[in-house]
Amino acid sequence: MKVRAVDVSAFAVPLSRPYAIAHQATDAAALARVMVTLDGGTTGLGTATPEPLVTGETFARCEGGLRVAAAWLCGLSFTDPRELGGLLRASLPDAPAARAALDMALHDAWGKRRGRPVVDLLGRVHDALPTSITIGVRDVADTLAEAREHLDRGFRLLKVKVGEDVALDVERLARLRELVGAEVPLLADANAGYTFANLREFLDRTRDLDLALIEQPLPRAAADAQRALPPDEVARLVADESLLDTADAERLAAAPRAFGTWNIKLMKCGGITPALDIARIAHGDGIALMWGCMDESVIGIAAALHAAFACPATRWLDLDGSFDLSRDVARGGFVLRDGVLRPLDRPGLGVEPFGA
Repeated sequence: MKVRAVDVSAFAVPLSRPYAIAHQATDAAALARVMVTLDGGTTGLGTATPEPLVTGETFARCEGGLRVAAAWLCGLSFTDPRELGGLLRASLPDAPAARAALDMALHDAWGKRRGRPVVDLLGRVHDALPTSITIGVRDVADTLAEAREHLDRGFRLLKVKVGEDVALDVERLARLRELVGAEVPLLADANAGYTFANLREFLDRTRDLDLALIEQPLPRAAADAQRALPPDEVARLVADESLLDTADAERLAAAPRAFGTWNIKLMKCGGITPALDIARIAHGDGIALMWGCMDESVIGIAAALHAAFACPATRWLDLDGSFDLSRDVARGGFVLRDGVLRPLDRPGLGVEPFGA
């Protein structure tokens, strides 16, 4: 397979439901869409949504890197997109979202050329899993109202953004537990908004709420302090901002651990290829995986889903990033029914651009 052309388009997409996380509000997503064309006319789609506060990659850097890479990728041949992983890392070292867009586009084209879904080419081990859906930092009444809406739509896994006010966070989660009962798992995500003292208080005050997971409570630079916590508390903690690449994975796998679960995001690590490298480390060390996302097109969600379903360590999905886009740059990718995600039974990632 030889790359004949790479086209890059940029989009600014408002969110239909703006939201807040600890110390940050979001009302729009800046997306880049990549289309790779192979010899013979097969095309593959990828998408990038960089997150500068996590990886340092601005949208300008991402888009610029994509346009430079589009030139040198043309003419390259491959039999498996993973063969180009090292070249992408070397050429775009500070642009993981740009690498992710190119990597998923190459995977999509590969699957289409082979006539099979990407997950089957990677080695499928899962067929369907529920995804969480996220409630931003809101007051108690709005939290409960949004939760009712999600429950009415069939979701049975709720993630709540916390990290600004421990007392309010605990009140929201306590009221939410009263609303949903014992059968609906609740996850909390602090987005690195707590201090260690805040975390200890939060753990003490939510002990009876049966929180399934608590995501990235401390900033990346402070997270090693969690290694001093009891193992049963560490088991519920999820690494997000602390896990960007395989070097982080190797560090986090060392005992005593600071996290019991890792959240892999393609936009953080650079695509399907490096995500699977991180997943192999997790599986070898008995660490559970969550697969997350930014505010993304269905292209990125589908790519993460195919990778997640090829990994034995996958336990959780947090792939709701396309649900609140006011419009998308592609369609297809997955089936969502009663909060459960399944990839489409189509070659590649099962996505196509609007107007195709």
